[in-house]
Amino acid sequence: MQIDVWSDFACPFCYIGKKRLEGALAKFEHGKHVKVVFRSFELDPGAAISYEHDVHEMLSRKYGMPREKAIEMNRDMAKQAASVGLTFNFDTLVLTNTFDAHRLTHFAAKYGKQDEMSDRLFRAYFTDSKHLGQRDTLADLAAEVGLDRQEALAVLESDAHSQDVRGDEEEASRLGVRGVPFFVINRKYAISGAQPNEVFLNAIKQAWDEAYPALTVINDLADDANDAACSDGFCAPSAAKDANPDKA
Repeated sequence: MQIDVWSDFACPFCYIGKKRLEGALAKFEHGKHVKVVFRSFELDPGAAISYEHDVHEMLSRKYGMPREKAIEMNRDMAKQAASVGLTFNFDTLVLTNTFDAHRLTHFAAKYGKQDEMSDRLFRAYFTDSKHLGQRDTLADLAAEVGLDRQEALAVLESDAHSQDVRGDEEEASRLGVRGVPFFVINRKYAISGAQPNEVFLNAIKQAWDEAYPALTVINDLADDANDAACSDGFCAPSAAKDANPDKA
């Protein structure tokens, strides 16, 4: 079973939603058999690489609110993050464009490192106050999760995986995705937002049960039906042969 997750590294709810999904999968008995694929989505494709103002000022301008109110909103968000074990440092967060960071996750996917890379990018942005718009910084982060730094930097200096990012965003548009995080379970069920663990868990269970229904045993055969079935290895060929080692 597969879960596709559209998210952006500049989205606080995306990081929280990722952790809640992981919490749900940890409780799901078949969690190890669920593949999670991270898809690219830019909240602001036209974002600059660097800004003079901080995230509090950005929110203040965007929503026309006093800076103090923006700070209060970010503090509330940090509390939500703390409830799932995350630390958000909004005061030192570095605003930037996330396109290259998304390209890096597609590069990491080639080596089976997409989940680790995504998690490291989220932590770098919200906790460590790293500049995700700087390619040297991104290459360093790639090395931290076990990828070759020079290869990662070469990818970032080229246009590699640009079409992968755009492809994810075009698919999101076709699906009607307007905000992130957005989760699609087995291409059948969609969950929007960083919902509680129970919402994810119930949806995952339902999708799994539909994809892998339990067998129904039909017992309307003859009364001696069980006599026609082997059990306990009694009539296994290897067992019969071992019972008489002198027989060719």
